Amino acid sequence: MKARLSVMMFLQFFIWGGWFVTLGTFLASNLGASGGQIGMAFSTQSWGAIIAPFIIGLIADRYFNAERILAVLHLIGAVLLYQLYRAPDFIGFYSYVLAYMVIYMPTLALVNSVAFRQMSDPAQEFSRIRVWGTLGWIVAGLVISFVFAWDSQQSITTGALRNTFLMSAIASLLLGFYSFTLPRTAPLKAEAGSGDIKQLLGLDALGLLKDRSYLVFFIASILICIPLAFYYQNANPFLAEIGVTNPTAKMAIGQVSEVLFMLLLPLFIQRFGIKIALLVGMLAWALRYALFAYGNNGELAFMLFTGIALHGICYDFFFVSGQIYTDAKAPERFRSSAQGLITLATYGVGMLIGFWVAGQVTDHYVAAGGSHDWRSIWLFPAGFALLIFFCFSVAFKGRERVAQDQT
Repeated sequence: MKARLSVMMFLQFFIWGGWFVTLGTFLASNLGASGGQIGMAFSTQSWGAIIAPFIIGLIADRYFNAERILAVLHLIGAVLLYQLYRAPDFIGFYSYVLAYMVIYMPTLALVNSVAFRQMSDPAQEFSRIRVWGTLGWIVAGLVISFVFAWDSQQSITTGALRNTFLMSAIASLLLGFYSFTLPRTAPLKAEAGSGDIKQLLGLDALGLLKDRSYLVFFIASILICIPLAFYYQNANPFLAEIGVTNPTAKMAIGQVSEVLFMLLLPLFIQRFGIKIALLVGMLAWALRYALFAYGNNGELAFMLFTGIALHGICYDFFFVSGQIYTDAKAPERFRSSAQGLITLATYGVGMLIGFWVAGQVTDHYVAAGGSHDWRSIWLFPAGFALLIFFCFSVAFKGRERVAQDQT
């Protein structure tokens, strides 16, 4: 069973990593998209995250087996990915990528539902299965760079990067059919008062915002998504434009880092507390973008790779720590709602704002011939993250012991 669930996770994130990392490079190089348009394309992830609770909570969880919904969504997703492969211009591309992300984002919750229902001890078993998803993302990057070299300068020029969508479409088709073989995961009987829109969106956990420290954390979580969006949207185009070879595979260093720091995070929180963990995560964002701003593809290439490797600290120490902090602060009856609220705020509202800002800043610093003033582009999120760091360090007065006990 663990092997079957691991295959599911591997394909789930292979599909996403197979096209999302190189999306900005493809749109700029092959469809002539502006920074604002690239931001629009990336923001479809946010729209998918906002809509996903309705699809899962109001439909799938009540009426259909999770594995069957997962199968149908990935089969539809395969068709949409094929249409992305064929899209001749940005207008056609955008309509398909929006439809695809509305279809794909709910599957993230569905694979978790299928996995959790087969486990006797999720706290011990889930991480060993979920790590295969991260490996799937890494392998997708290695395939793009080292097997097919679709992200090389020559291949980008000839339009070969378009093949990433075809590869992901095939993987989505495989996972769609494979999902029909997964264990039956029938809808759970709804508890009294569960499943309404207020609970699904986490709105019944809004009372947490009356706590000053949690309100500070909540606002910081939305704001830190602006620097996060710069990485998702610009890192691959940046590396490709300055001539880094195999940029997609090298960006997978970030996922390796994520796995390592995920294992270290509980020990760090136990030793230093939740506030220090959150501050380290924010400071890592500022440091990463400073390294990108002043690194190059020559003698200072180590600065670029160090910035990529900081992904584990950037993501785990803020976002995962934030989930732990939220779980500790919320009353038991509101814990699921509280996680829904922080997810909606970050991947929904925060990233939506972040991709728009990243698009505007990128367009502002377009240089002659279509190249970019990358130093100025990267210094913006570096300075923004540093500002959030200082404001948070002063304003946040969280009780660290609560979070430590929870971990």
